[in-house]
Amino acid sequence: MDLFAADHSRDRASQNHAPLAFRMRPRRLEDYVGQQALVGPGKPLRRMAESASVRSMILWGPPGVGKTTLAEILAEASGARLEQLSAVMAGVKEIRAAVERAREARLRERQTLLFLDEIHRLNKSQQDALLPHVESGLLTLVGATTENPSFEVNSALLSRARVYVLKPLDEEELITVLERALSDETHGLGERHIRASAEALSILARAASGDARRALGLLETACDFVKTDEQGEHLDCDAVVEVIGHQAAAFDKQGEHYYDLLSAIHKSVRSSRPDAALLYIAQFVSGGGDPLDVVRRLAAIASEDVGNADPRALPLVIAAWDAYLRLGDYEGQRAIAHAAIHLAIAPKSNRIDQAWNQAKAFVAEHPDLEVPIYLRNAPTKLMSSLGYGEGYRYAHNEPDGYPAGSRHDCWPENLPKTRFYDPSEFGQEKRFQQMQAWRAELDRQADEGS
Repeated sequence: MDLFAADHSRDRASQNHAPLAFRMRPRRLEDYVGQQALVGPGKPLRRMAESASVRSMILWGPPGVGKTTLAEILAEASGARLEQLSAVMAGVKEIRAAVERAREARLRERQTLLFLDEIHRLNKSQQDALLPHVESGLLTLVGATTENPSFEVNSALLSRARVYVLKPLDEEELITVLERALSDETHGLGERHIRASAEALSILARAASGDARRALGLLETACDFVKTDEQGEHLDCDAVVEVIGHQAAAFDKQGEHYYDLLSAIHKSVRSSRPDAALLYIAQFVSGGGDPLDVVRRLAAIASEDVGNADPRALPLVIAAWDAYLRLGDYEGQRAIAHAAIHLAIAPKSNRIDQAWNQAKAFVAEHPDLEVPIYLRNAPTKLMSSLGYGEGYRYAHNEPDGYPAGSRHDCWPENLPKTRFYDPSEFGQEKRFQQMQAWRAELDRQADEGS
């Protein structure tokens, strides 16, 4: 007898001993919170559900954003039977068994949707065993991964599945999830009629760092510390402090302290004070701040305040960002600290920021600039006859790899020549300054000889 996972989930969800996060899983897209770019009206996954036609896909996103729930909802909406496997536990044998069950279901005119959790952990033989059945349409694959699938899933399998990126839930979305759990009398905590302060819910949401499962777990634990008054049970900030620590309450609901800490991190790094930067990062994270907010700020600092004084800075921050997503929160925080220390110690230059702002302002003043004829492509005979590309000098064929002279400065003829980028004398940018000066001398010599 077939047991469909979506039905099985509903039965289990009704069990009082199941974790709150499990009980509160949405059964319909109408109840799904977040990912509106995918499940909102007219969006791809909404259209699949409404048309009962689901195509193979990979859902890429951090934990607790609803990847498994989406697979269950899509299977239910399409009338498919749902097979669930974890790449950590399932070998080739388990995949082949799932394929056989899918063949039996097809004889009864039932499509099979295979939800494969942690698809990035599949080895080559497992992926090879799966591929022909995805190609033939016997299985509709819905893979879930916290890792970049382009690095972890082979190209043959990846080409047969559309990748959808799921994002962490924002604070407002997490508060919605928490409020539903408090009011739902069937699956949630509604029978207890717990009153919760807006500030307590806001702190819980921030501490969850975009993870709905974590938010519900924190709420369930916090409800063990509720206070009772003449109106019943009441969840306030004190109860939340018991769960996630006193420092988590440091972020007020207006977010002032949140932004103060981000500002302190930025200015400490800009001022080349690594210890202060680490202090404020630690306070930010301990207070329930999302470490990804820190790494985003570091990425901005890498270009705005370090720039070409140390060209390694931006790649290092991006590597730290990737490491956080790959390693998880605990180990990943160390990678963010690694990047922050590097940025703080590195030589500083804001010349990129200045150059970019000047370029934007210049274009705003001269919106009618024209690309010089010799820089234009000539993919057709007509364009060639009009002179497109004529006179272009290929830098690699030029002496010193540089087409010297003002006649080939790539600047629009109808605009005044302006210099945006002026390298500083700090770090690697000093070398850039020397390169600029050397090329300017080549230009002068070329102009004099013409």
